[in-house]
Amino acid sequence: MNRHCQRAMPDYVETNFDERSGIVPCKVPWGRWWQTVAEVHTEVDIPVGTKSKSIQVVVKPSHIKVVVLDKVIFEGQLFGVVRADETVWTLEDKKLLHIAMSKADACSKETLWEGLLTDNFLADPWTIHEMRKKLDLERFQIENPGFDFSGATLKKCYDKVPQSALEKLEEQKALEAQTSSQQSVK
Repeated sequence: MNRHCQRAMPDYVETNFDERSGIVPCKVPWGRWWQTVAEVHTEVDIPVGTKSKSIQVVVKPSHIKVVVLDKVIFEGQLFGVVRADETVWTLEDKKLLHIAMSKADACSKETLWEGLLTDNFLADPWTIHEMRKKLDLERFQIENPGFDFSGATLKKCYDKVPQSALEKLEEQKALEAQTSSQQSVK
């Protein structure tokens, strides 16, 4: 038996790492979203005085819909899969809707979400870069519970950022525009 085997990640991970080290938010028109190894969080700015009965949050494993005061704030296919039955939303000070979703594959593989949805609310390359570093530090914290990595910096080479979902989407839109303009010329 090899004693140097890497320990398996537990089925559920709660480190509160983000509370000690801060978050890397992605700002969006309605608020912001961020992530940890195990969860994706959204904060939706809503009109002051909004009551919880005026809010509808529907989360399925790959889809989300958020409605406030009968207006759809956002809806679409999530960037990754979540455990829908573990989603929790809270209304804070009757002006902020906080939604916490558990990533379904948090312990089995790399769980970086480049966007909240597959085609919308994508993080820019710099934010993705910072999120990746934060998640790596959190993984170190999980694998080494006796140490505190919240203030650490990594010397890992993050200079070459892989092509992000945002860049892929922009390339796809440019290609579609080019194809459309070529068809209108014919």
